[in-house]
Amino acid sequence: MFSEPHFHLLYNNSSEINTTDLPAEPCQNGWVFDNSTFKSTLATEWDLVCQDKGMNQVTATVFFIGVMMGAPVFGLLSDRFGRRPVLLVAYLSTLIFSTASAFSLSYIMYMVMRLLTGFTLSGISIISVVLSVEWFGTEHRTFAGIIVSLDCTVGNLLLAGVAYLVNDWRWLTIAVTSPLFLSVALWWWLPESARWLIANGKTEQAHVYLQRCAVMNKCKADFTPETLADAVIGDQHRKYTIVDLMRTPNIRKLAICTGIVWFGVAFTYYGISLNMTGFGQSIYLKQFIYASIEVPGKIGVFYLVKMIGRRPVEVGTLLLTGACLLINIFVPQGLWVVRTVVGVLGKGLSEAAFTILFLYTTELYPTVVRQTGIGYTSFLARMGVAVAPLVILLEDVWKLLPSIVFCAVSVLAGLVTCLLPETRDVPLPEFIDDIEETRYCCAVQKK
Repeated sequence: MFSEPHFHLLYNNSSEINTTDLPAEPCQNGWVFDNSTFKSTLATEWDLVCQDKGMNQVTATVFFIGVMMGAPVFGLLSDRFGRRPVLLVAYLSTLIFSTASAFSLSYIMYMVMRLLTGFTLSGISIISVVLSVEWFGTEHRTFAGIIVSLDCTVGNLLLAGVAYLVNDWRWLTIAVTSPLFLSVALWWWLPESARWLIANGKTEQAHVYLQRCAVMNKCKADFTPETLADAVIGDQHRKYTIVDLMRTPNIRKLAICTGIVWFGVAFTYYGISLNMTGFGQSIYLKQFIYASIEVPGKIGVFYLVKMIGRRPVEVGTLLLTGACLLINIFVPQGLWVVRTVVGVLGKGLSEAAFTILFLYTTELYPTVVRQTGIGYTSFLARMGVAVAPLVILLEDVWKLLPSIVFCAVSVLAGLVTCLLPETRDVPLPEFIDDIEETRYCCAVQKK
């Protein structure tokens, strides 16, 4: 508020008068909040307005810093102790920390709980994808990586309705956390990855799971634990670490390129998602529209990656995402319909790029360091996510600057993807030596 009365502003066109140089002071009598959209939010709970408005974006950044730190930790643990037990740890810890954040007594407590929630939540996302892909054969891996990811889309669609019905932030947090109870219950029927078990010399356990799989698929299980062990050529007792991602030339090139691409894809995707306010209309409607566009997008991507391949489709979606961002830079704010259509298209393309990348990266890394590789790339991706909310604050410097940054990064990620090999119809590598061998490299480069 102004330190002194300026009544002349009431009788003149104040939009033509520069008021930035007039002396001001903090509001003395607090604030009155608009509760028409949400009954209660973090901003209304702890007065995150005026000079503290940036703390709303910092909250998102802190959460994704937790996701960033958790990804490599859960990746290493999953490669060391197995997918299944570490996934249960991720389920239970996420349930505890997310519920605790809903009962936070202060903003600092909330920030700490969200940091820990993000840390453990990353384990759920990366382990679930890898475990799904590792249980599918070469012919059906695309289904595992693309169509199964529609469950995330269903969650996004439901989020719009749940947020509309539950407009208090504490109860909304509890509502979106509650499905984890069902996840914990269903975990008991979840099998361990047979690929991980065999690669780590646990052929007896792998044989049990594979026999169950054969019975369910009405196939004959004509193999024994001994034949499973003999079929794998590699050191089944060596313990791998993240350092192994940089030891040899091909795995090093793979780690560097996938790291750049993951950073770019996540940075752009969440930059568009968090900047939804730039497209006008109801926040619930925008959430529902953005989630809805993912359904035909993922189905279309499913057929494209099966027919064309992972690399060309990934490159195309990233470059087209950058094109949509570039177009919206030049569309006037008043044309909200055009901006929304282009924005939805860009969001759908970036979502498609993210969906393909999970499958693509899982196929690129060998089994012994697959989860470590996914954890490492997820770490860089979440670094991009953590930076994205802060880039949006650059609107105060120049309104178009955030869109220009997101556009440039998307295009760069698309160009770097061109350096990666194709993996369509190529068997999953089991050991690092597999991707260093000339035979394997030639096989993937021909695709």
